[in-house]
Amino acid sequence: MTEQTRIDHEQIRDFIFKVLSKEGVEQGAAGHVASGLVHASLRGVDSHGIRLLPHYLKALKSGRINPRPDYSFKQTTPSTGILDADDAYGHAAGMEAVAKALVLARKAGMGAVAVKRSTHFGAASFFALEISRHDMIGMSFTHADSLIVPTGGTRRFLGNNPVCFTAPCEGEDPICLDMATSVITFNKVLQLREEGASAPSGAGADETGRETRDPSHIVNLLPVGGYKGYGLSLMVEVLCSLLTGMPFGTHINRMYDAPIEEKRNLGHFFIAIRVDAFEEIDIFKKRMKMLASELRTEPRLDPDIAVQIAGDPEKRVSNERTKKGIPLRHVDFTFLEQASLDYGIELNLLK
Repeated sequence: MTEQTRIDHEQIRDFIFKVLSKEGVEQGAAGHVASGLVHASLRGVDSHGIRLLPHYLKALKSGRINPRPDYSFKQTTPSTGILDADDAYGHAAGMEAVAKALVLARKAGMGAVAVKRSTHFGAASFFALEISRHDMIGMSFTHADSLIVPTGGTRRFLGNNPVCFTAPCEGEDPICLDMATSVITFNKVLQLREEGASAPSGAGADETGRETRDPSHIVNLLPVGGYKGYGLSLMVEVLCSLLTGMPFGTHINRMYDAPIEEKRNLGHFFIAIRVDAFEEIDIFKKRMKMLASELRTEPRLDPDIAVQIAGDPEKRVSNERTKKGIPLRHVDFTFLEQASLDYGIELNLLK
């Protein structure tokens, strides 16, 4: 096995689905988890992709995650509702909520669904992009482990709560802004530890709150843009904690450090907005393409570095990995190889 070993995205999606199914996960949920993990890896967001499968299986076997959730949805107004996810995989709970939000939006012009009693949902783009594939503007949010040091503070309090915004565009996949409110995610810190690489400047802090680039010493994350990132984290916390009745800040059970059998009790928030409630969809998509094209052709500061818009790097990586396969690190390959033997499921790698 070399660092260039790759796997076809459809093959690994099918493999993950079969593994989860053998562990008793309901088929719909298993499909969403498999698609969500592959979605992240295809887009180059490896910290939220295939590498999380071992942890998700451990959480499932420990009882943290419910393999066969009994969702409960309460519509609270013509355009809003709350979904009780019954400790489901976050990918499955999120897609269930997105389906509800789309129904509400089709009738009321927009739909907002809050989710309670959920778990880690992976990449926020997985959900918002699904909304925009239905010619709507999509937004997705989740709170997370207490990781970010508030501006002026010395210890973590809020999560690096992601914000995702998507909009349909003529002739290409939707425009997608998917950003954590920290410089990097803690899953990325763990990945850097595994790879023996340094963290970017301004990304993390040690236990005293002082900045460090050594991922083995990073226990706190720093907000992107200083107090502005801190403020965005607070905004998402309100949507995902206070509107759902779920724990906030330091009261959230941590993904890795809390006993694996403890429930996460995470909240998410999804918004779907019908474009045609404001503008004809064809006109909107055409103008979205014009806006994107004009930005991309703006004069370059560096002749070798193009001006990009949100989601361009992920689109480029996704196109490359769709054709050539998703690259696997040694630790991921080793796990998948052993899982293939343990579950009796064939795994075909690309060389």
